Amino acid sequence: MWRSLWRSIDRFSLQHFKYVINELRGIKIVDKHNSELVVDLLQSIAEIVTYGDRQDPLIFECFMEYQVLAEFVRVLKISRNSRIEAPLLQYLSIMIQNMDSEHAIYYCLSNGYINSIIAHQYNFDGGDLAPYYISFLRAVSSKINRDTLCLLVRVHADVVVSFPLYSEALKFAQHGEKMIQTAVRALTLNIYNVSDDMVYQFVSIPPASKYFSDLVHSLKEQCVHLDSLVLATEGACTDQIRKELLLETDKIVDDLYYFKDILSVGESRLSEVVTQNLLNLFVFPILLPLLKLRRNDGSNLSAITSLYIVSRLLQVVGGKTIVNAVAEIVLYPFMSSLRYASEGDANNLFFNHLNNVEKLGCSDSESEGGEIINGHLIGKPVSSHSPSINCSVDDSLCRERGGILAFILSENHCLLLASLFLLFTLAGSKDVEQILASMIGLSGMQCGMDHDISASQVVDKIIFVKFMPQILNSLLKVLASEPLIPVQIQWHTVWFLQKLLVLQGKKLDDQNLQIFNTSYEQSSERFKKELDGCWFDYILDTLRNEWTSCKAALEKPSQSKDPFFILELAVCQKITDDATSAYFSWQRMVDTVKVFILHLQLKAFICKGELLEKPLLAPLSSPAGSGRTHASDLSSASFGSEISLGSGIPCRIAFSNAGIRDIYMIPLARGTSGKLLLVEKHPFRSQQGVIIAITPLAGLSPKIDEDHPTWLHLRIREFDPRLNASKTKGYNAKGLNHAAEGRWTLGFPNAKACEAARLSILEEINKQKSSVRSTLAPLLQDNSDGSDEGSCR
Repeated sequence: MWRSLWRSIDRFSLQHFKYVINELRGIKIVDKHNSELVVDLLQSIAEIVTYGDRQDPLIFECFMEYQVLAEFVRVLKISRNSRIEAPLLQYLSIMIQNMDSEHAIYYCLSNGYINSIIAHQYNFDGGDLAPYYISFLRAVSSKINRDTLCLLVRVHADVVVSFPLYSEALKFAQHGEKMIQTAVRALTLNIYNVSDDMVYQFVSIPPASKYFSDLVHSLKEQCVHLDSLVLATEGACTDQIRKELLLETDKIVDDLYYFKDILSVGESRLSEVVTQNLLNLFVFPILLPLLKLRRNDGSNLSAITSLYIVSRLLQVVGGKTIVNAVAEIVLYPFMSSLRYASEGDANNLFFNHLNNVEKLGCSDSESEGGEIINGHLIGKPVSSHSPSINCSVDDSLCRERGGILAFILSENHCLLLASLFLLFTLAGSKDVEQILASMIGLSGMQCGMDHDISASQVVDKIIFVKFMPQILNSLLKVLASEPLIPVQIQWHTVWFLQKLLVLQGKKLDDQNLQIFNTSYEQSSERFKKELDGCWFDYILDTLRNEWTSCKAALEKPSQSKDPFFILELAVCQKITDDATSAYFSWQRMVDTVKVFILHLQLKAFICKGELLEKPLLAPLSSPAGSGRTHASDLSSASFGSEISLGSGIPCRIAFSNAGIRDIYMIPLARGTSGKLLLVEKHPFRSQQGVIIAITPLAGLSPKIDEDHPTWLHLRIREFDPRLNASKTKGYNAKGLNHAAEGRWTLGFPNAKACEAARLSILEEINKQKSSVRSTLAPLLQDNSDGSDEGSCR
């Protein structure tokens, strides 16, 4: 008997469920005195219903019979404590998310209870209620389909007049918390993907359609902020600036992918309103003033940011209407020049493209309504605060169109590369029409010209045919610039040159070939200079490591190339160089090797029509004996190991933590490796020593102290690229914390011994340099004898 009294209650039994419901029903008001009890009751209900949906049908029948959802609504209404709202929404979300049966979901969404909870007047000010509310809305949206969506809307005369789930969620679309923004976007996509005609009609007309124009305005504001960051850098690039740029561009790209997701739904009304807003409020205001097809009102983005944004838009969002609208604007000056040559043709697709831009940017009067021309949305207002895109422009402005060619032939390296990338992106898009792609000239000259305009007329005006020598000339001048420009600019310049040379037939005219040869010679001289620098011992490893990444970068297609480099080029115009820093010397060496590789690959492509698979290096020769008696295997020398003193030079050194110590100095070069060993005499073996310190020979720069001729100063490289490989990977690692240069001072018995030690170190350094030069000889040999095909001269 007593045992039965202590028997635990089955929390998931029907009997206990009824008990919990009755307890909740007995609550007449919710205040601070009973709020914890109410929260416990709500939690129990959510847990039992979730269990019953999968395990016990009787529980859910009881849930329906007792109209438990009505109790949730009642609790909200009688609550005097706003803190009850968050747990109520949380447990309701959990319950809905875990429902599997269609019967249960259908019941929960019917009877208007969910709409009542959605429409309840919550107080979102100064609390954490918003995340719970949005999570609840998202949970509901995840359960809707074509059969249940109708339960959440109010319809009058076959038209949706109210949709609380959608309308209330949109109030949080611009919320400051990223998690809430993401949840709202997931909710909207859940709704768009249901494919309900009445809902599509509701979301694509005012006032609900204002959501899309607000999205575009928010995107434009982010672009303005990005532009301010680019302009504020003044050509100096730091890690912090790069991180800020990446953060802002990530936000913009996230928005663009959201637009892409909406367009991917494939519903014509939805696609039309989104595309219309993107064109009228975003693309046209960016491109038209940039290309002088509309007056600049002073609020436009800088050219470099505009070119980046449009390129990213084409890559991420794309779509036939957007891609071809951009192509029309960019190519308008070239199309306009063809007008009279082809004016006899009627109903020409070419003229449709031409007329689209003229109506857009150079009409004599403003258009009030707008229209869709050839599938392109032109001049149609999209919201109460968005002006028509048409404007009155005087004739002189219409004639003053440098177009994209003005940027391609610009002396500004960043604008040159950014505008070329935009054309590459356009021409490589699967959505661009052949007539427009052919005018660019990058998408295949062999494409069928089945349009009204003749092939000969188009080919005559193709940008990359008519202006190819000038474009190549501009790129080669960037490559041959003095003083030296940042390596990332040269990297992308060679990428463009290689791609254009494919189109050109891999040949340069005499003038451009001369410019390239000048640039190649400059690169070779810088490379040879690094063989006398403090990092010559790393040149071979750097060459091998960078060769593969360079070749892969040159072969990368434009469609997969991230246009973020456009902004990087704009903010990294200054080369920071500190001659006293081993790190900056190392960075300069790496950049010099990269540029030399680029020139080697471009030379091979010009001369032989293909990239080199691997660097041409001479095999390492076996090290010649130096007559010393110490170990010949340099790799065996390590801290604490024993080594023969041989012809080690006795000296003294003062360590801060060990005082003055008598040691032997042993400079040792074997092949392309070289080390300086400091060895302490073994206490028991007179001809043996223990290594107490090791440093590379390269970079030592031995100097005798002017005031103390028996002191020899050695510069020690504290920066080790092998230990900092992860931090120094990529184009730029300027934000690295660089250790101060180390220094050893060795003391010798007299000035003669000090000078002999200096010469001994230099002798071993020169041996190591000689070995490196011999290995690199095949890359450095002069081809002026004409043995190479055409000698690239």
